[in-house]
Amino acid sequence: MWRGHAALLVVQLCFGLFPLFVKLAAEDFAPKAMAVWRIAVGSIVLGTLAFAVHGKRAVPPRGDLLQIFVLALLGVVLNQVLALEGIHLSTSVNAGLMMTLIPIFTFALAGLVGQERVVRIRAVGLGVALSGALLLQVQGNGNGGGTNVLLGNALMALNCLSYAAFLVMARTFLRRHPPLAVIAWTYIASLWTLPLLAHGHDLFPVEGSTAAWRGLVLLLLFPTVLAYLLNTYALSRVPASVTAIYIYLQPLIAGAAGVWILGERFEPLMLVAALLMFAGIALVTRRPRVATGA
Repeated sequence: MWRGHAALLVVQLCFGLFPLFVKLAAEDFAPKAMAVWRIAVGSIVLGTLAFAVHGKRAVPPRGDLLQIFVLALLGVVLNQVLALEGIHLSTSVNAGLMMTLIPIFTFALAGLVGQERVVRIRAVGLGVALSGALLLQVQGNGNGGGTNVLLGNALMALNCLSYAAFLVMARTFLRRHPPLAVIAWTYIASLWTLPLLAHGHDLFPVEGSTAAWRGLVLLLLFPTVLAYLLNTYALSRVPASVTAIYIYLQPLIAGAAGVWILGERFEPLMLVAALLMFAGIALVTRRPRVATGA
């Protein structure tokens, strides 16, 4: 069990530092260029590992190809492009807070399709968390970004919605197929978008700084590959209700990195927004009580 918890801690560190790595790489790499690198490297590494571990089971069934392409669009292409563009325009601090919308949107969508019970306490949590996100939009220029920060926050919110839709759609799919194989399929099924994303962007900038290349390598190594592998490992050993708690670490890590390394400011209104979003997560992920004798 302790290995699962240790893996989850590393996963939160990888995802928490994701905005920092993006900010470093953005000195010389456009967001779409970063997406090209992530999809290409993720496809090679995760695809190779899936075939090494699962053999023939790593080959996707023909009947599931359409669903795989939809999952790839939601969980990889839109997820990565929206996240990278949003972080580039906004701040690491805001990105950390926006990450907390993923479980909120996931619950809302799961409730709409009947996967989750929509009880009153969870509905209240949904409203509380969204009020925190709206408050974050109100203070949009807190770090001096003005309209860019507002647009960046909106793109990151859409990214969270896209990934939440992926999680809800993949829920039953993952019961029938190995998680590592599913992750590899979604990356490989995203390869067709690379020419579109790469158009007009330099993937190998001649005058790229060492810091930018370092940021790109860290972005590929930790949030792209290591986090997915460790998360798959942890989910097989730690209850899902416990893993939900660990998401609280991501905004703390992202915010600390933004303030200490990038010199961003943490405005007082952000603290109020953070508390509302954390409270919303606590209410949404709270397991509803079952009546005695039910």
